[in-house]
Parts: sequence; structure tokens; C-alpha cells
Amino acid sequence: MRNLIFLFLLISSFYVSAQKDTTIQLTFIAVYNIPQKSTELIHLQDSAFYSNDKDSIEIRTLKFYISGIELYNKGTSVWKEANSYHLIDASDKKTLSIPLSFPTSLDYTILSFNLGIDSATNTMGVQGGDLDPMRGMYWTWQSGYINFKLEGSSPLCNTRHHAFEFHIGGYHHPYNSLQRISLNVSKDINTVAYIEIGKLLSVIDLTKTNQIMTPGKEAVWIAEQVKSCFYSQVDIK
Repeated sequence: MRNLIFLFLLISSFYVSAQKDTTIQLTFIAVYNIPQKSTELIHLQDSAFYSNDKDSIEIRTLKFYISGIELYNKGTSVWKEANSYHLIDASDKKTLSIPLSFPTSLDYTILSFNLGIDSATNTMGVQGGDLDPMRGMYWTWQSGYINFKLEGSSPLCNTRHHAFEFHIGGYHHPYNSLQRISLNVSKDINTVAYIEIGKLLSVIDLTKTNQIMTPGKEAVWIAEQVKSCFYSQVDIK
């Protein structure tokens, strides 16, 4: 009997050991350009970027929601983060890294997440934590959360203080701005996700489009452009 108990405990200990979790950091870094595998980091209110001789871009605010984080292997989801809602704020370093814990034995090659908040969560109304309206990323119960916020200035903007403001959201059909993003990653290695703001601004004519503050066709188009501005360190090696 003692031998059976000992064998059971031994097998249990091996099982528990095999189920240990590993933790990696998913870190978001805002850059203006990724030219020739180098980067121009964005420091809010402390950086100017030049797209041409007539334009000098300054970034004051950059915030966006990341949700629904998953890991994939060979096209199949192998892990999902519970209660997966994170507000990334370029002005707050504490928000830029997200710890992800999952079984050590897990195999994966793709990390996937939403840019924004899904419609089901939007219909639940006001919530706490990163979803707290006090974070400045919520419109109203009807319009829901702001998925992506970019504010700054450019001489090209014919506005007060040459300001541009893009508050991108919306969850009602046909103007649901939620975007799904998938990045190549390396197993058990901390992942850096770059968002290239220069690429986004290069496709926006700031002389004509410099303020989007409500859901609609333009907001969906901006959201689609933002999606294409995300890269992992694996993608740009």
C-alpha cells in the first residue's frame, strides 16, 4: 500500500512539474519609421519627425486597446488569455508590457490580438480597470470605447495650433472598427510589437483629413491602416 501511495505521489509530482507555466513579456514600442531595420522611437512631446521638407510631425497622445490575446500553432488556437483587456498608453511605461503566462510545454508560432474592444464588451456598458471611462477612452454607451487615439500637430493641418486628432472606434455594423492582428513570434522569447506611426500618417492627407472623432466609414478606414502598422521583431529581422 505504501508503495502504491509513493508511486502515486511521484507520478503526481511529475505531472505538476510538467504543467508549470512560463511567462513572457509582450511589449509595445511606438516608432515613427522602421527604415532599413532601424527605428525612430516616439517620445511624446519630445520628438519631431519629418516626412518631407514642408512637414514636421509632433505626437502628443498615443493610446490603444489590446484585447483577446491568443497563441496559435499551425493555424490552431492553443492558448487564450482570460479577461484580456489592456490599455497601451505611450506616456505611461507601466502599460507598455503585458506578462503572458501559459504552460511551458506549449508550442506556438503566432501571437494574435484585437486592436480595440469587441462588440460584446461594448454592449456591457461602463466597466472598471483598463476599461474605466476615467482612462479617457470611452465615448458613450451608444458609441462605446475608443479603440485607438492619436493626437499631435503638423504644419499641414489647417486647424488651431495645426492639431490633428484621430479617435477611432465604433462597434455597430457596418462601422465596426475592431481589427484582428497576427504577428510571428519565437517560442518562449519575449515579444516586441512595433507600431509604426509614420506609415500611418503617410497614407493620411492631413491637409484634408485631420480630425475623426466619431464612428463611421473614415474611422474604419483609419483602423484598417493602423492594423498594417504593427510588426513583431521577428517580422523585421
